[in-house]
Amino acid sequence: MPQPHDMFDLFVQLLEPWRRWLGSLVGLGESWPLHWPDWSLPKLTGAVEEKLRPQPTDEADIPSAGSGVPAKGLNLGRWFNLEVIAPLIVGILFLVGWEVAVRVTGVPHYLLPGPILVVQTLIRDWGTLFPSLLITVQITVVAFLAATVSGLLVAIVFTQSKWIERSFFPYAVILQTMPIVSIAPLIIIWLRNNTFAAMVVCAWIVAFFPILSNTTLGLNSVDHNLLNLFQLYKANRWQTLIYLRLPSAMPYFMGGLRISGGLSLIGAVVAEFVAGTGGQRAGIAYQILISSFNLQVPRMFAALILVTGLGILIFISLSALSDRVLGKWHESAVRREN
Repeated sequence: MPQPHDMFDLFVQLLEPWRRWLGSLVGLGESWPLHWPDWSLPKLTGAVEEKLRPQPTDEADIPSAGSGVPAKGLNLGRWFNLEVIAPLIVGILFLVGWEVAVRVTGVPHYLLPGPILVVQTLIRDWGTLFPSLLITVQITVVAFLAATVSGLLVAIVFTQSKWIERSFFPYAVILQTMPIVSIAPLIIIWLRNNTFAAMVVCAWIVAFFPILSNTTLGLNSVDHNLLNLFQLYKANRWQTLIYLRLPSAMPYFMGGLRISGGLSLIGAVVAEFVAGTGGQRAGIAYQILISSFNLQVPRMFAALILVTGLGILIFISLSALSDRVLGKWHESAVRREN
């Protein structure tokens, strides 16, 4: 069976005539400055190769298909451990206690519905609630992406000049401390021809500052010894940014993403409450608002379950992304052996 490096050598041989033709075309000839890297594996000595050769394994140690012993690749212990089972048990006990308390005390469903009634309402009104949830998802995703890009770019600009950071960072703080409930009506009035864009702006305001603050802190928290080393080797600003500052700031940036993910959802819901728009562009917050007006409390709880589930899904997704990015090199994500 051909090895990957053999296939790569064959690919390089196929491209060699084109490389020479392109070099002669631009007048470089054989001095074309492209050199293919040597991808071949280093040759091992006989003693080292003997040690690295797989040793025969006892057949009794290999689980058979019908033995019921799980293979190593399944890693079932990852899902059946105390960290997963304990929260599930607490949640089930809470729901059971809630249902029992509602039935024993006889609380009307328009004040406090039981979990069973909430689930039934969620299934019954799924055709109305889920499309509204998708509208909220769109607002949240667009606002989150805008906050991520703008926060990262502004943080990079702040890092390049201390005077720029000191001049503009206080206004970012003012933007963060300004209550979104008070400025959302103004934004909706200014962008009355595009309600979707107005709600995206409201959610962006809430989600922007954590990314900016965390990323700026990470870019400024570079090891001074490494920074002096880059200066010693005459690295310019962009080389220092790409090869030193950005990797050092990655844990801070990922932490800002986890915070801003939930805040963008909160901003979207608040903007929908303030806008109060109905029709096909109605988000999940509008469904909660209408249900409260009509005293449809089980429907309110069903909508809240969808919003809460969306927030949990955002947090889990961003945490998985953080573990994926940092899991192989940063101390906050690398698993310790002891």
